Amino acid sequence: MERPVRSQLETGVRRVRRNLADSVRIDTRTLAVFRVFVGLLIVADIVLRSRNFSFYYTEDGVVPQSIAMELSADGAFSFYHLTTDPTVIAALMGLQVLIAIQLIVGYKTRVAMVLSFLFVVSLDHHNPLVLSYADTLFRLLLFWAIFLPLGERWSVDAVHAEREPRESVAGIASALILSQMVYMYFLNWYHKSQSDLWTGGEATPLVMGLDDMTFLLTPYIRQFPALLELGTHLWYYMLMFSWLLIVFVGRKRMFLAALFVGGHVSFILTVRIGAFPYVAIAGLLLFLQAQFWTDLQRVADLLDVDRSRLTRTRRTLASHAAAVPNPRLSSPSLDRFRVNVHSVFLGVVVGSLVLLSILSYMPVVSVIDGNSPPEQQVDDIASSFGVDQPEWSVFAPEPRTTDRYYVFPAVTEDGEYVDAYNERELTYERPSDELQTQYDTYRERFYMNSVRSGGLNDNEVPTALAEHLCSTWEDDHGEELTHINMYVVSEDITYETIDDHDERDRNTTHLYEHGCGDNEPKEIQPPDL
Repeated sequence: MERPVRSQLETGVRRVRRNLADSVRIDTRTLAVFRVFVGLLIVADIVLRSRNFSFYYTEDGVVPQSIAMELSADGAFSFYHLTTDPTVIAALMGLQVLIAIQLIVGYKTRVAMVLSFLFVVSLDHHNPLVLSYADTLFRLLLFWAIFLPLGERWSVDAVHAEREPRESVAGIASALILSQMVYMYFLNWYHKSQSDLWTGGEATPLVMGLDDMTFLLTPYIRQFPALLELGTHLWYYMLMFSWLLIVFVGRKRMFLAALFVGGHVSFILTVRIGAFPYVAIAGLLLFLQAQFWTDLQRVADLLDVDRSRLTRTRRTLASHAAAVPNPRLSSPSLDRFRVNVHSVFLGVVVGSLVLLSILSYMPVVSVIDGNSPPEQQVDDIASSFGVDQPEWSVFAPEPRTTDRYYVFPAVTEDGEYVDAYNERELTYERPSDELQTQYDTYRERFYMNSVRSGGLNDNEVPTALAEHLCSTWEDDHGEELTHINMYVVSEDITYETIDDHDERDRNTTHLYEHGCGDNEPKEIQPPDL
């Protein structure tokens, strides 16, 4: 009897291990698509940021290096902090694009991935005032991707390897990057579960009333509040059961991932939140397993797609890839050393996460530096590289139900009153029915949130913006400013005023007052709203 029992136990253990491996398995074709996608996101981000290069990324702008370093984590890592020369900063951004292209084509992929991660962290720390959850998620996905074989397929590295690529990978690294997405979604659900607006279905209709961040299809879908309430419930329960993204495999996982992708596509079409939907879609791509590629091939066969042209293109690209130089120090001992370094580094990361999770709930006597407990040391290192986990409280626990726009009353040397932010005659009325147009780029909204926070918390961010406006107004408008104030006007959104901003209650908050040049600051009173 003992032998059959032992055999059944071993069979059960093998089955459990196989199921666990399948739950964290990532197809190497999926990794290749992810590699290309994140490389394109890096290039697109640099191109979009370059539109405001002087304003956000040089000493002549509103975020000089001193403010960036003050508002970043202690010891924040950044290549960009090594210089204040705008030419060198521009060159570093250009280098970041070149490394991203190296990542896209998969040449020395792991090196390109490490450098891309470090450059992304560096640029984020160069201006922390324009960041959002999208940037945080992107850094974390890039960090976990360092430990994955992104160049296994469809890459220069794959051609140079001259061997059959692995079909999939399943291990600690794949588990961590998939768990990152699930952790984000599930924790966001937890925060949302604390709000009656989310559990009652009213959150999405109210969010759709935010004119300062909605656009495109929003004016049309506001007319269907019942549909928006249904969308609230659907998204809420998708977040609640997001852990099924790992439990399910095959077509079940593919269907659930498609639901999440569909949710993020709806954000792209309605809410101006920048890169977050695209970054989340990049993370969701990793959940597409071999079944997706099998089904895709079957669909191509049903549609009678001619794949001969694709085959010829792949052969041409492979011939070009083979011509790329492949300098490499290789020997059995060196290869073993690389594998060991990779394993040790991954082990240190995992061990640190476990240590942080355990010790953060325990009273620990300081043992390092005589000051900070171990979990604080780990957290500080993570923060310096931008890979610490935030609360993931996107629109949670309570969604924002207040529209905002900014009015900067200013006085010219001729005694005229102007709104220096919206560049118009002074009025506290809306600058536009579509408040999102007050921002040139989506990152400007995050920057203005930093200005508002700085005014309420008394830091240097509003001062830097005011000084910039004082120094540039004459060049742009032919007259100097003597004084400038900053106000934020808030409109309370109710279910009855989602689509009727004229009926909303409004109030103003005084953020900051500034005297240009040698003028003493003075308050410019707003009207009574």
